[in-house]
Amino acid sequence: MKKYVVNGEIPLKNFTDNVCAPASFCFRALLKNREIRVNGTRVGEDVLLASGDEVAYFLSKAQERKTGYEIVYEDDSIVVADKESGVNSEAVFSALCERGETYFIHRIDRNTAGLLLFAKSRESERLLLRAFRERSAHKIYLARVIGKMSKRQSVEEAYLIKDEKNALVRVSTKPIGEKIKTEYRVIEEDGETSLLQITLHTGKTHQIRAHMAFLGHPVAGDTKYGDGAFNRTHHITRQRLVAKQLQIDGEGLLSYLSGLTFESKFEP
Repeated sequence: MKKYVVNGEIPLKNFTDNVCAPASFCFRALLKNREIRVNGTRVGEDVLLASGDEVAYFLSKAQERKTGYEIVYEDDSIVVADKESGVNSEAVFSALCERGETYFIHRIDRNTAGLLLFAKSRESERLLLRAFRERSAHKIYLARVIGKMSKRQSVEEAYLIKDEKNALVRVSTKPIGEKIKTEYRVIEEDGETSLLQITLHTGKTHQIRAHMAFLGHPVAGDTKYGDGAFNRTHHITRQRLVAKQLQIDGEGLLSYLSGLTFESKFEP
């Protein structure tokens, strides 16, 4: 059994996605079998939770083993986790917090697989947040996009406008919203899709997915900005985007990280 306390009004499904990846994988089955209890009462539907509610998940051993992530590297200062597609970054953070002091540094989208970095002390949190803010944290993504790129390599600039109400972003060439800069290099082509190595020079919400779609080459499997007909025809059921590599130009307590490269096992 896994038990959690709610800290604000939220639907049970959203709460589960954020705190317990093993339960999120089998959420419908748990509801059907009434294996979730809210304040001691079994529930069979996605109820609205209130602050202070206690939620307990009664998982089988097999269900508990499906954590949704693996630890790539860990020491006294940091944890590098390799997240599966379909898992919220918050759920990985929640699981790590159960093991000890943990601090959130950055997120990747639920349906993007790959590397997440967490701090294990206030000092390492401060240094890592500064590294991301000052662009001395370097992330390399791999993406399988639809179509053949007109350029083998390019740095593309545009502007991104957030639509908070619909949880979307829109990309434009007009100077409104936030400026974005996305660099790509073609690694291979198969006639219908291209495999790209992507470097973000700005790290904005849904930047890769929205920018590539704007350029006419959406990420294969993307259900929000992608080509639904292509995905259905090719039976692509997951987003083909991976946060593949991570490097930190460390300083002070984290100077030992300079020169290290962490790599995800996942492929797009």
